Amino acid sequence: MVQVILGEKGTGKTKRLIDAVHVAEAEAAGSVVLINKDDRHLFDVTHRVRLVNTSEFEIDSYSAFYGFICGMVSQNYDIAHIFIDSIFKIASDDLGQFEEFLAAIEPIAQKFNIKIVITASLNPSLAGAGILKFEK
Repeated sequence: MVQVILGEKGTGKTKRLIDAVHVAEAEAAGSVVLINKDDRHLFDVTHRVRLVNTSEFEIDSYSAFYGFICGMVSQNYDIAHIFIDSIFKIASDDLGQFEEFLAAIEPIAQKFNIKIVITASLNPSLAGAGILKFEK
């Protein structure tokens, strides 16, 4: 399952995401992964959550990020949850490409039974149907 948390900057998206990480960590039978552009969540989660800093890799597009996620999943079949904070900082704020990414990542989430939660700084009124169908 893929879910997107939309809202403009400062509306509490990241807090909702971190709260969901804590719930997943307590309840999940598999691994929990938190992906972000930097290390700012280092002290927000416990050592049991795999924190991934994408600035350590050359991710500059949604296709690169898709490959990155597929690589993670192919290496660790134990992943139950993937949380992605501020996706526009990681890949791009191009809404068309974001919609394509969501459409591409959904079958991966379903096939490997992974819950993927993504935050995006975007007013929901500006999002297309391909994004809104994933809105949480």
